[in-house]
Amino acid sequence: MLKRCILILATVFFSTNALAQWALVNDDSELNYVSIKKSKVGEVNSFKQLEGSINSDGKLSINIDLGSVETNIPKRNERMKSMLFEIASFSKANISAALDVKTIDKMAIGETYQDSFRFNLSLHGVSQEMATDVRVVKLAKDRILAVSMNPVIVEASQYDLLEGIEKLREVANLPSISSAVPVTFSLIFKQQ
Repeated sequence: MLKRCILILATVFFSTNALAQWALVNDDSELNYVSIKKSKVGEVNSFKQLEGSINSDGKLSINIDLGSVETNIPKRNERMKSMLFEIASFSKANISAALDVKTIDKMAIGETYQDSFRFNLSLHGVSQEMATDVRVVKLAKDRILAVSMNPVIVEASQYDLLEGIEKLREVANLPSISSAVPVTFSLIFKQQ
């Protein structure tokens, strides 16, 4: 009887579905955005340091290191950090949401799941609720891919970033820099 109780408890507490916790794999993940200047020139930029997890209750948290911004021009990287993001005061952005981990846990390898996704984006001291459509693919027993099905448009005015955009515009001597920024993501999570 004791052996049977231990076996049942071990099954409940140590099964991968009961403890489904997922960690973001930074090296295999991407978070990109497009900046548009002069009303017609678009440039793809990214953040190189992401850290995140999905816990067993479905709580998603992703921290974006704003100091890891990559524009492919070192001087512009520094301007983005100091003038726009003001990383001395706001070093990270955060995405948080509640997910249905039961659906993810039940997916077969190769299976795809699509859903509308509501999340909070905290950036530059401001938190706003946003939404996008996401496709999740179970790549392996312990790996999932989550990709944006369409760009998320982040409006700089909602995050008190217009003053920073204006500083960048002036220092680069540009006629305009768009305050609407399309963002896409491709995120790999590995089950722990």
